[in-house]
Amino acid sequence: MSADIVPSPAEWTAVDPVQTVYGVPDIIQQQVKSEVHKELIKRLDLNRLDEFRKTRTGQQQLFSLVQHLMGEQSVPLSATERDRLTQEVMDEVFGLGPIEPLLNDPTISDILVNTYNSVYVERRGLLEKTNIVFRDNRHLMHIIDKIVSAVGRRVDESSPMVDARLADGSRVNVIIPPLAIDGPILSIRRFGSTPLVAEDLLRSQMLTRPMLDLLQRAVEVRMNIVVSGGTGAGKTTLLNVLSGFISARERIVTIEDSAELLMKQEHVVRLETRPPNMEGGGGIRQRELVVNALRMRPDRIILGEVRGEETLDMLQAMNTGHEGSLTTVHSNSPRDAIARMETMSMTGSVRLPEKAIRAQIASAIHLIVQVARMSDGSRRITHITELLGLQGEVISMNDIFLFKKDGLSVAGKVKGHFYSTGIMPRFCEKLREAGMSLPHGLMDHMVEI
Repeated sequence: MSADIVPSPAEWTAVDPVQTVYGVPDIIQQQVKSEVHKELIKRLDLNRLDEFRKTRTGQQQLFSLVQHLMGEQSVPLSATERDRLTQEVMDEVFGLGPIEPLLNDPTISDILVNTYNSVYVERRGLLEKTNIVFRDNRHLMHIIDKIVSAVGRRVDESSPMVDARLADGSRVNVIIPPLAIDGPILSIRRFGSTPLVAEDLLRSQMLTRPMLDLLQRAVEVRMNIVVSGGTGAGKTTLLNVLSGFISARERIVTIEDSAELLMKQEHVVRLETRPPNMEGGGGIRQRELVVNALRMRPDRIILGEVRGEETLDMLQAMNTGHEGSLTTVHSNSPRDAIARMETMSMTGSVRLPEKAIRAQIASAIHLIVQVARMSDGSRRITHITELLGLQGEVISMNDIFLFKKDGLSVAGKVKGHFYSTGIMPRFCEKLREAGMSLPHGLMDHMVEI
């Protein structure tokens, strides 16, 4: 490395004030890493990268080569600094650079890159800023190109917004200038490789045992259920758990914008939408997949989330012999969920009066389960609500279970209690016909947390 590129130790005091790690200024370490990376590309046959990646021996050989190149630099690095920078170079070659360690951390659910020098993560429902930075916007764009090119997409000024998916199923959104004023923005929503089960939800106090028993029996007797909630409230997590109660003897068809559901059953057909190409053609929407799914002899249809005109097709499927279907919707309450489904049903080409759409909703949907993320990052089921039918112009509903927030503890944890309203669900007759009973203690249930 030439002296005009990297300042000598005597010149370190002249460097702008930056974070210092292990005695060598961070800006110097970044320059060392950049030079080693360039030298590695010069010496390495890029066609052999896959061979190095696939074997433990190959990875060790490459690690040793990078360490050797580190030793050739004029900057005196400690053993700890050299090992850390070597791993960062390995992440650049094989992974996604600075954010690779975040992708390997199972406690992180969201990675939010707000330009090259600001990276946030979400852990256990709470956002926190990291000390991870990219060299500059060009470095961040290199990582973004690496992500989108792996799924056959591209991002540039003519196509500045992209949705993609990583190899582990994580959902990626990218938006770059000129739409993003301050620089490229990268958002990654991560999903665990092992889906949560019902016992996990009980341990996290998302719901109580009687509530879970009621939902399990509702799924088993083929009731149509909508999970409602805001972003990050746990809708997909709950949908995964509910889908686990479906019999293994049934044929399940899942439809999603981005594949997130992790089904445990064997007889599952997974469908995913396709975005339009650069010319604006070739896109396949959820509505077309819902219509196609009806021709695939499904016992159950699970729609990851209703977002538009496919809502009406889903309601009609529920009303025409495909009971036991599940879906999610973005909304703040069960009543809002109904209003939003009404609005989305009217966005399609089929023009129906509001009352006809409302009647479709009232007859198709049996239960709405409202989930919310609390201020301490925890998730709670706040409503289990039964739809009773259309009475005049309004859909009548009964709340069966509710969660009431009572305040915060000294440690900032949300305090509250789950309780039953004491209203007997109308579908209890359907349970009896299936040889089931209502959960024990349903009518006088109350649990404080």
